[in-house]
Amino acid sequence: MMPTQENLKPSSAAFFATAIVRARRAVETLAQPWLVQLVLRLALAVPFWRSGVLKWHGFLQLNDTAITLFTDEFQLHLPGGPYPFPAPAVFAFLSACGEVGFPVLLVLGIGTRFAAAGLFLMTCIIELTVPDGWPIHITWAAMALGIAAWGPGRISIDWLLGDRASRSR
Repeated sequence: MMPTQENLKPSSAAFFATAIVRARRAVETLAQPWLVQLVLRLALAVPFWRSGVLKWHGFLQLNDTAITLFTDEFQLHLPGGPYPFPAPAVFAFLSACGEVGFPVLLVLGIGTRFAAAGLFLMTCIIELTVPDGWPIHITWAAMALGIAAWGPGRISIDWLLGDRASRSR
């Protein structure tokens, strides 16, 4: 028989309320803000880093595949389109730089809010390029916005340099 309001004794209700409060405190103890901020930074860095390292052939040398993707495969899905990327070699180079540089900044926690903003903008362009990928893209956008809004957390170079405010007014 399921407990109802009528057959719950006051001691049973108090027990459940106490159990809920204890469970909530356990979750709060585990999900410390500094840990959440660190995990967000790492989780956002990984997919961009993995994509970025595949685009390079050597130091500042894109591989042919990266340029071919932006020349032949990738298109911007805008109203009236899709349209090819303008200056595909430039977009390929900027994309590869961002996909490698921003994750490094995120992991180190230096220039974190700006790196997250950069990855948010890249995510918006990626969404215009691959519109069916929105379930993944929206998670990247949420992580990037969370990092930009609440900062890098205590485990970061930014924190050591004084970026300790979660949000400025």
